[in-house]
Amino acid sequence: MTSTRTLTTGVWQADLTRSSASFQVGNLGRKAHGTVPVTAGSVEIDANGQLRGVHGTLDLGAIDTGIAKRDLDLRKPSLLDLDRHPTMTFTATSCRPAQNGWEVTGTLQARGTSTELSGVVELSTTDSETVMTATTRLDRRTLGIRAPRFMIGAYVDITVTAVISRP
Repeated sequence: MTSTRTLTTGVWQADLTRSSASFQVGNLGRKAHGTVPVTAGSVEIDANGQLRGVHGTLDLGAIDTGIAKRDLDLRKPSLLDLDRHPTMTFTATSCRPAQNGWEVTGTLQARGTSTELSGVVELSTTDSETVMTATTRLDRRTLGIRAPRFMIGAYVDITVTAVISRP
């Protein structure tokens, strides 16, 4: 893994065909897993080689847990309210170096509401590509998602993996 110091200044865009988001959450005493398509993503590197911005959009309307009934339930107004709010966006408000990358804090918007969210962004480079991996833990209650904890865990672990390049 290398730092962004090896990346050129500017905005790097996610290759949407090779980027994805995954999540896991407690569900009836087990872990439920799923994926969500990434529909937009960018990383901004400043003149000093530091991470200055992260933005991403997920298509929650295409959420896939592998269980059609569960996916249909997630569409309900009491859960993700996907008919009215099919996307989730994140925009960084601050980025600071951390041990293995950067700690990023920003605004997450979903279900018609906003909440502050913090996580870690790591960049890895090889000869042929640069991959951004962002991880965070969302307290679903901050978005107004109410359900008994034994049914749906309070915390959702989210990982976004995006292949990025300069346009």
